[in-house]
Amino acid sequence: MSEEARPHRTAAVIPAAGRGVRLGPGAPKALRALGGTPMLIHAVRAMAASRAVSLVVVVAPPEGAPGVKNLLDDHALPERTDYLVVPGGETRQESVRRGIEALPGDITAVLVHDAARPLVPVETVDAVVEAVHAGAPAVVPGLPLADTVKEVEPREKGEPEPVVATPERSLLRAVQTPQGFDRETLQRAHRTVEQVGEGATDCAGMVERLGAPVVIVPGHEEAFKVTRPLDLVLAEAVLARRRANDGF
Repeated sequence: MSEEARPHRTAAVIPAAGRGVRLGPGAPKALRALGGTPMLIHAVRAMAASRAVSLVVVVAPPEGAPGVKNLLDDHALPERTDYLVVPGGETRQESVRRGIEALPGDITAVLVHDAARPLVPVETVDAVVEAVHAGAPAVVPGLPLADTVKEVEPREKGEPEPVVATPERSLLRAVQTPQGFDRETLQRAHRTVEQVGEGATDCAGMVERLGAPVVIVPGHEEAFKVTRPLDLVLAEAVLARRRANDGF
């Protein structure tokens, strides 16, 4: 079969091996409850809500993979979507790489999604997938910034920091996930870009370093990242509103 005639099959990789210390003590961030259900389950459901996504790979804490597999088995998930749990690495970059390595050979497009973005709407997922299928090597959802941004010269925590520059806000976007990729491009990025320190936290940035084009499609305000306790309060409010409006 020619490359042009090859059907698209999309998988989502969800790295969920981090502890999320900024949320405070307790379970790993991906397993924190949101509306009585672990955030990870919300994130998996968000990916599976797209009919384009046929496989979701969850990259679990190395010692917690069996527990995450049991967690997925215990929750109602769409039957049309397959699920796979693999043990992660020490860094997000390593965990994503392990998720990619677990993909079957017929996957042509890959989404990489933060477990800590549990409420991304399906319309955003579909927009990313469609842009990849249309030929973009890498696609990122993003939003215009509401705040002015200052570049500073860093100082010790709490000390005043000199302002170096004020970037033009209209040219900036706050990026979200899922980020979408042509599989070969993403694999090449993970083979080529060396891990430094804690590794890359943005796969699109790795693709940029290859010199491959990255495009942005409109993100959504509900695709925010649950990082701090206040984010969890906001997420609970969004989920409660959805349940009131949609009855689920």
